[in-house]
Amino acid sequence: MAGQDWFEKDFYSVLGVPQNATPADIKKAYRKVARTHHPDANPGDNAAEKRFKEVGEAYAVLSDPEQRQQYDAIRAMSRGGARFTAGGGGPAAGGSGGAGFEDLLGNLFGGAGGMPGAGAGQQRVRYNTGGYGGGTESPIFEDMLSGLFPPGSSGGNGQYRPPRGPMRGGDLNATATLTFRQAMEGAQLNLRVDDPQAGLRNITARIPAGVRNGQKVRLRGKGKASDMGGEPGDLWVTVSVAPHPIFTLDGPDVRLTVPVTFPEAVFGTEIEVPTPDGARVKLKVPAGTPSGRTLRARGRGVKTAKRTGDLLVTLQVAVPQRVDGKAREALRTFAEATGNENPRADLFAHLDENR
Repeated sequence: MAGQDWFEKDFYSVLGVPQNATPADIKKAYRKVARTHHPDANPGDNAAEKRFKEVGEAYAVLSDPEQRQQYDAIRAMSRGGARFTAGGGGPAAGGSGGAGFEDLLGNLFGGAGGMPGAGAGQQRVRYNTGGYGGGTESPIFEDMLSGLFPPGSSGGNGQYRPPRGPMRGGDLNATATLTFRQAMEGAQLNLRVDDPQAGLRNITARIPAGVRNGQKVRLRGKGKASDMGGEPGDLWVTVSVAPHPIFTLDGPDVRLTVPVTFPEAVFGTEIEVPTPDGARVKLKVPAGTPSGRTLRARGRGVKTAKRTGDLLVTLQVAVPQRVDGKAREALRTFAEATGNENPRADLFAHLDENR
């Protein structure tokens, strides 16, 4: 919107308030009119949408004290409160010697100081009514007005940037505790949320599959309603996942630690492990598998919209607490046969290399 459009638009009439309306009156009127013409309340109504934008534009100007003062001054000019001089210090053509257009602009720019850049005794503003034809005065009225708008409200050549629309509502926070299965599969919860505006509210929240303990889930449009006709805020739900006896969540993957015997790790074997859905799956343990190695059962994790995770099985070599009889004798024989091997030798080798 060019600066001169403020001559043509009556923002007070758009909001239905008098020119001497208080800021509270303006805010109250805006809320009422914005609700009436909000696009959500008038789907497919182009006229209502246009009216809604006009209401937002009017409120953006009148709710800002500085812009409202400038708007009132410019509107006063359009009602005949300003007279134009062609230079010098005489009255406007055809009028008496009262306050002129330059006096109004002088008030906007600090009263006695006149327009920016004017020296002492240079309070008069000359206006060229001869078009663009080579005068030394300001070429067009709109260029003169472009300086009236504060930074951020106008772009190049005095172009006004209309408001982006009513402010959205605030966000709300809530907590929820999920079972392991709910966290894996997703859940629909009924939450009681404390809304400062509406009191306690019952909100149905859909928690996606694969959430982690402590994760914050954003639910769009479930927060506070906007008191200015804008979009509602969001609801942020902090999730606590109850621990499972054997499974843990790692994003879309599920982790499980499984013990294997020393002979199984040495010679290799095939083991059967449980899956989160209650089924069982067989995994091959290669010969010579060290403790801590992780095997993968693909597609046995969390099913999300993007992908299905895996079941990650970490093997842990179990050490018997008691060894008696033949097992003890066999173990001693094994120890004697492998006595020359030192599994910690590489530790010292790496230490020597990095000194």
